[in-house]
Amino acid sequence: MKRAITIIMLIALTLPSFAQFETSKSRSRYNRDDTERYYGLRLGMNIASTSSESTTFDTNPRAGLVIGGVFGMQLTRHSPLWLELGLMYSEKGGKTHHNDEKVTYRLGYLQLPVVAKYTFNIDDDLYLSPFLGGYFSIGISGKVKNYATRESESVFDDMKRFDGGLRAGCGLEYRMMYVELGYDLGLANITKDDFDSAKTRCLFINLGINF
Repeated sequence: MKRAITIIMLIALTLPSFAQFETSKSRSRYNRDDTERYYGLRLGMNIASTSSESTTFDTNPRAGLVIGGVFGMQLTRHSPLWLELGLMYSEKGGKTHHNDEKVTYRLGYLQLPVVAKYTFNIDDDLYLSPFLGGYFSIGISGKVKNYATRESESVFDDMKRFDGGLRAGCGLEYRMMYVELGYDLGLANITKDDFDSAKTRCLFINLGINF
């Protein structure tokens, strides 16, 4: 968590310097002659947990890192409606106490968010962009740690690598600078248990720049 917060603070301090050199194309002043495109970099933090009726997989939130890039394209020349695709490294999981033992689940995903955005012009160079869509994830790393026994093992011994669900939120853009707050609602059962199920839950905040 300290690592994620430190990185976010550093990028927040450097973002204003980018805005001094270039003003990004308006996301709402759409071009009637041709569609527009943009690229973006994102860095942020997840507050993630898992939801389950089983005490083993029902966890409290823990912080994780998000980093990656996005590509956006205007869907129609006659309205500020955008399709945004991303490729992210996203840390999820959770922490709990099982049989009075502290246990943490650390899940590292390669995540592909796909959302539709509609942009509103609030003021000069200031734009509000609510978004709605979904995401698909493949687990590429993960550990479950038992702090009582001081043992750790691959989390994918008990959990599936695939996850997917719904994504919703809202972004705010000023010149090249961008910030968004959103929520991932997992719909896939990520456990291998035949009787129990668990689904991911994740609140995220990302900072970034758009080109």
